[in-house]
Amino acid sequence: MSFYYLFVELLQVVLLLALAPVFLGWVRMVKCWAQGRTSAGLFQPYRDLAKLFAKEVLLAENASWIFRFTPYLVFGTAVLAGAIVPIITVDLPLSPSADVIVIIGLFAIARFFTALAGMDIGTAFGGMGSSREMMIASLAEPAMLMAIFTVSLANKSTSLSQIVQVICTTGASIKPSLAFALLAFVLIALAETGRVPVDNPATHLELTMIHEAMILEYSGRHLALIEWASAMKLFLFVSIGIAAFAPWGIALANEMLSLPLALLFLVLKFAVAGVGIVLIETGLAKMRIFRVPEFLGAAFMLATLGMLSFFILD
Repeated sequence: MSFYYLFVELLQVVLLLALAPVFLGWVRMVKCWAQGRTSAGLFQPYRDLAKLFAKEVLLAENASWIFRFTPYLVFGTAVLAGAIVPIITVDLPLSPSADVIVIIGLFAIARFFTALAGMDIGTAFGGMGSSREMMIASLAEPAMLMAIFTVSLANKSTSLSQIVQVICTTGASIKPSLAFALLAFVLIALAETGRVPVDNPATHLELTMIHEAMILEYSGRHLALIEWASAMKLFLFVSIGIAAFAPWGIALANEMLSLPLALLFLVLKFAVAGVGIVLIETGLAKMRIFRVPEFLGAAFMLATLGMLSFFILD
């Protein structure tokens, strides 16, 4: 393995770790502007992480190894997924051995252990959040796979790097199947990342929390790792959407000189994606938990229509 591939892999992981909190800060800042409020700044998530890392870790007496191990596993799976998703280039050593199905599996592992950790202490809110998270996962993952399979059929591969290579070299045409898959992916990404209208990451109302209810008992560096991993998950879902539907600007194979231009395109695309997230969240209210199955059912229906239209029209 050449030095170039190791350098690119390390660069992409560093970009993920560094830019994920910045992207989260950008979303929060644009949302404050849209609501006429003063923003805490683009780098406020960094200050929050530094404050949490400096605090002491407090553990319940009945906390098992699952509760202690989960923050490191969630953080590690996010970093590993970031080493597979083509964020700035397709020249990734791990991409040939893992495709988008593996990435979804990594997110599922992190969700599974987070739900176990939420139930491990035995609090009512932790168990409630875990049950809600598993309900959402059981509906979101099939819809996610269906949407990705539609894109894979159109590009004849389940590897994101290969999908990027095919779209950028052959050119993409506007197809109804991809339009349905894109709409389904947007709905699924909102649910998977805990955004409005499915969940509200800024809520402090216990009865409406989903993700936050599972991590109420965490503190210190454990909470910092989980919050950092949550920011990376949002960053990765946007990266997957870009790679699958709008990969122009990502450096292709053996194009080292295109990396600075790819980084510029990355910043521009994420700036637009952050504005899009804010427009969705400010235009919608958080729905009742009993309406979430209908929301994700609509996403599955759109993904299924995308696959059917591929076989019928394409």
